[in-house]
Amino acid sequence: MRVSLKDVAERAGVSIKTVSNVVNNYQHVTPGMRARVQQAIDELGYRPNLTARHLRKGRTGIIALAVPELGNPYFAELAGAVIDAAAEHDLTVLLDHTRGEREQEMHVSQGFRARVIDGLILSPLELEADDLRSRDDDVPLVLLGEREYDLPYDHIAIDNVAAAGVAVRHLLGRGRTRIAYLGARTDSSNRPAHLRLAGWREELTAAGLPAPDSLVGPVGGWDRGDGAEAMARLLDSGVRPDAVFAYNDLIAIGAMRVLHERGLRVPWDVAVVGFDDIAEGRYGAVTLTTVSPDKQAIARLAVESLVRTLDRSARGEGDPVGRELTAEFRLVERESTLGRR
Repeated sequence: MRVSLKDVAERAGVSIKTVSNVVNNYQHVTPGMRARVQQAIDELGYRPNLTARHLRKGRTGIIALAVPELGNPYFAELAGAVIDAAAEHDLTVLLDHTRGEREQEMHVSQGFRARVIDGLILSPLELEADDLRSRDDDVPLVLLGEREYDLPYDHIAIDNVAAAGVAVRHLLGRGRTRIAYLGARTDSSNRPAHLRLAGWREELTAAGLPAPDSLVGPVGGWDRGDGAEAMARLLDSGVRPDAVFAYNDLIAIGAMRVLHERGLRVPWDVAVVGFDDIAEGRYGAVTLTTVSPDKQAIARLAVESLVRTLDRSARGEGDPVGRELTAEFRLVERESTLGRR
């Protein structure tokens, strides 16, 4: 039989209210009383009924995370971090992937699961500010990613321009001067990649180097094959870079494969830097130098933003003002720019 608060209270010789205060971690409980109740909890194996707790607050205890592609290792790793962060608040995470399609992002953002979830964390690629401004769903929303919106929703990101600049400065510091960028989108100028492209261009210009379009490799997607195709096109055009900065690690890995097939050695002939610090980049024949976003911080900030909005709503406070929250990043230097030591 399920152990109840009453059972714990009887074992500890205290009131049910005192047990509830300990379980809910209220501060106004003496250390001695807390230890006494905790001992009874441990002896009886009591587990809180989280469903009942959420229902008393008018919530389901479920939040959703919607990302462009769960098959992308970055988003898979981010999803794991969100699940861990949500567990700290006794929340369960429902996962969705939108394939980066505007129709599906609209479907998700407009509350198609409004009766199931308490809040939504969304990483959009295609949605514009007006799409979200017309949102008539009152489920709290937190935005992830590079897109910049002037909306009443918290937005969690890293400084992508600065991060790209750090990657390019690292390559410049290794003596590279013909640095290509792989990751410009072929289908839209208003895609997230424009921030990393801007960082690449700004850093080359600051160093007094040209940043011609001939060094920019467009891609149709974000996967290894897209990087391989972009690298092959660049080389076939007669351009010979001495370094590559890629929009993400998958594109960088695809590019390194083509460089190997063309007889170009990484990093001696062409140095390569990726972005995302996925596990795959740590275990290739040549390990990948990459920009590593703090995924745990991104996840924690996103979940805490949702919880903050839910708590404000429960207290009857006004609509929140959207905040821009920034997570840290760092450059992880590996063999694709340093060589083997």
